[in-house]
Amino acid sequence: MSITEQTTDAKSAGARPLASAKKLTRARRRQRLQEFWAAFRQSRTGMLGLVILVIFIGLALAAPWIADESLLDPTKVHNTLNAPPSWEHPLGTDPLGRSVLVMLMWGARVSLTVGIAATVMSVLIGTVFGLLAGHFIGWRSSVLMRIVDFFLVIPSLLLAIVLASVLQRGLLTLIIAIGAASWAGTARLVRSQTLSIETRGYVKRATALGAGHAHIMGKHVLPGVMPLVLTSTSLAIGSAINAEATLSFLGIGSGDTSWGAMLQTALSSGAATAGYWWMVFPPGVAIVVVVLAFTLVGRAVESIVNPKLRGR
Repeated sequence: MSITEQTTDAKSAGARPLASAKKLTRARRRQRLQEFWAAFRQSRTGMLGLVILVIFIGLALAAPWIADESLLDPTKVHNTLNAPPSWEHPLGTDPLGRSVLVMLMWGARVSLTVGIAATVMSVLIGTVFGLLAGHFIGWRSSVLMRIVDFFLVIPSLLLAIVLASVLQRGLLTLIIAIGAASWAGTARLVRSQTLSIETRGYVKRATALGAGHAHIMGKHVLPGVMPLVLTSTSLAIGSAINAEATLSFLGIGSGDTSWGAMLQTALSSGAATAGYWWMVFPPGVAIVVVVLAFTLVGRAVESIVNPKLRGR
């Protein structure tokens, strides 16, 4: 056998265990996902929240096919102003003659988009800061934690108001303002979990074998903190939706139709004080129900990740 053939055989023999290891890893991940879904289905409140979210997200995605966006333009609709609920308009009309039901569906797109995108942004920033602050010790950890403390002591809603007022008005600005103001809590949570994981034996063995910082954080620590991050994410989305509604209600939203903007229109037009309850009730209930649904899903995930919380 030639040297070339021997080398090829050796590579093939080394590649087979590597491929088997990857298959085993994928099989374990699939099994964990199946176990997670089976445990989640046992939670009635979690399933209730998930069904509610699927309905709202489905309505938001289907809005362009159910009602044309031109129905949001006051110059293109000729309905009675402030009309109460009827067969033609199940949730009535607003002071500009637009259907409240159409505004509710289109508003869901903005509210959910801002809530989810801002939460993803805040969780990403918080996870990176938490990992770095927990992994590195000494002055680097101190500097990172002082930055985290700076954002923690400033009220997140106040910081979001300032950012939304200074930056150019738009959907992206709203996402950045809410995301940049709400990541510090996640960073604290991830740092404490990172410090706990790095005391475990397999991490110390990897360090003794010469693994680099990126390898330890990416391969050993990050998978350990991800369940906590996912739990934090599902709970934080509700807070982000509330923040979007508050900013829009204060008149510094994106300018698009959202649930908070509907409440602001009801207040500024006097509909809220004139007894036109259909202008206030639908968006207010939608915000409460969606935030509650995200909280139910988050609590269910939290009880699976941390079994000590089950039954509480």
